[in-house]
Amino acid sequence: KARTWVGCLGFKHSSPMPSSFIGNALRGTFFLIFGLWWSVKYPLKYLRRKANAEDQPSYGAQRLEVLEGTVKAFFALAGILAEQFAPAGPHLLLYSAETHSWTDLTPWHYTTMYLFFLLSGVVEVVSHSPLKLPLGLDHLALAIALLMEGGKCIGNVGAALGGHLRCLLATGIFAGALCALLEVFIRDHLVLELFRTSSFLLQGSWFWQMGFVLSPPWGGPGWDPADRGNFVFLTMCFCWHYAGALAVMAANAVASRWYVVGEEHQEGSRNELCQS
Repeated sequence: KARTWVGCLGFKHSSPMPSSFIGNALRGTFFLIFGLWWSVKYPLKYLRRKANAEDQPSYGAQRLEVLEGTVKAFFALAGILAEQFAPAGPHLLLYSAETHSWTDLTPWHYTTMYLFFLLSGVVEVVSHSPLKLPLGLDHLALAIALLMEGGKCIGNVGAALGGHLRCLLATGIFAGALCALLEVFIRDHLVLELFRTSSFLLQGSWFWQMGFVLSPPWGGPGWDPADRGNFVFLTMCFCWHYAGALAVMAANAVASRWYVVGEEHQEGSRNELCQS
């Protein structure tokens, strides 16, 4: 029998974790939503702050942060419920007394991932409430959530193609975790915010890619793990995904610039009318 050594880290795993297209698509959508939102939010915040020379966030901006945390917590809770109470889910059963064995642990792994993003959303909401938690705690909670996701990813890589895909995914996860950790100490830094945004877009699109490779929606087997060309292509494809993320961010940044310029033009026109 072929050994199931994970090539990227040297860990051994008895059987690779099964993959579901719907599950990967839902996880990918979760990260894409936030990546796309941040790709618009941060350029707009930077451009407006630059135009108005405001150092302190407005009340409306704080309410937006609370809304963002609430949406994150809601999506994470929905992910937990979907993983646990899907028809084939464990329904909160971790160990079967009848078979004296663990139940399918795949939903539990992703439940754990969503749990930490749920905590991150709650911390973000409370951080912008009158309780005034220590500065940077929201980014620390996000960094911990990403580290837990990365640890889960590394701990469940299997042999062959699935392991290679998860090793590539872990690259984007830990990059985002490092960035969020730096933001604990360096707040409102546009470069760090955009880098974190790119890592979320990369994770989101790569989860979708994993779904198509490991469990195609049209049925049938996934890509051939014995074909080394698939490994080479997917490594190159991972770079293309990141290039696509950067292209999306650039397009949204340009659109944000046009929007701010339009706002400034309208404000200037109104001021001229008032003066006249």
